[in-house]
Amino acid sequence: MTIETRLATGARKAPPAPGDPPRGRSWRSRLARLDLKASPYLFISPFYIVFLVFGLFPLLYTLWVSLHDWGLASGTREWIGLENYDYLLTDGDFWHALVNTVGIFFIATVPQLLLALFIASALARRMRAGTLFRIGMVAPLVTSTAAVAIVFSQMFDTNFGFINWALGLVGVDGIDWHASRGWSWLAISVMVDWRWTGYNALIYLAAMQAIPRDLYEAAAIDGASRLRQFWQITVPMLQPTIIFTVIISTIGGLQLFTEPVLFGGGTANKMDGGSLHQFQTITMYMYDNAFNDDRYGYGATVAWALFVLIILFSLLNFMFVRRAGGTR
Repeated sequence: MTIETRLATGARKAPPAPGDPPRGRSWRSRLARLDLKASPYLFISPFYIVFLVFGLFPLLYTLWVSLHDWGLASGTREWIGLENYDYLLTDGDFWHALVNTVGIFFIATVPQLLLALFIASALARRMRAGTLFRIGMVAPLVTSTAAVAIVFSQMFDTNFGFINWALGLVGVDGIDWHASRGWSWLAISVMVDWRWTGYNALIYLAAMQAIPRDLYEAAAIDGASRLRQFWQITVPMLQPTIIFTVIISTIGGLQLFTEPVLFGGGTANKMDGGSLHQFQTITMYMYDNAFNDDRYGYGATVAWALFVLIILFSLLNFMFVRRAGGTR
């Protein structure tokens, strides 16, 4: 096509301005900018989608149920507002379960984390068959819950239990572990510590291996003992990890369910936590109301109360550990 033909047909286009990018690359640059801005949100979107479906929606739906007199078997769906929460504040059984939960939590969590810290310190040193011992730390996590129930029911049996037999060898009378509130707390705490101490020890061990060895070498040159190095170097450097394990243990401790249910496996109703509810936790009380008594509305109210308690205890433990470590 000649120049005259182009001018006649209007096919000639104006040249691009000096500062404009080439037309062939403009759409590619726009796609590149869009990819740069949108890709991070696309990569993290699966988590938020799953959280919205399986996390936020059940949470809000539980709140809606707690505002009703809700029964699954009876089919009741009556709006009662905050009556369930008013009843919760004066419910003696709920406060009894709360005391049980907090008591078992403190008895189990404090020794558990301290023992895990010292075990991790021992595993961090060079030792024979160190890998075998580290693998052994996760054995309780992969053990069948049925096996756990059988073993610990035999250990804490009142008449033929191993622990009462060992106490008899030193002249101590046997203990009725299920009848006493304090002894049942201790027995359940032993089950919790056996199951989760190794898990926390491996977390501490991984964090210890990230501590620079130069710090220990410099401390050894200055004459610091191993115990002093542990308290002056290891523990301060592990503070973020300790905070993490404290919060995770708080969440798990206040949601305690499996161990006390296994401990009371021989009773008529496992969710009662003994004849006097001496080891009934909040989650057991919630389950008992929702599924055994068909009071789903009140069970949802207990669930929301537990949710608030977990947040409060986690914040308190977080501030306590930070203040104890000297950080602001």
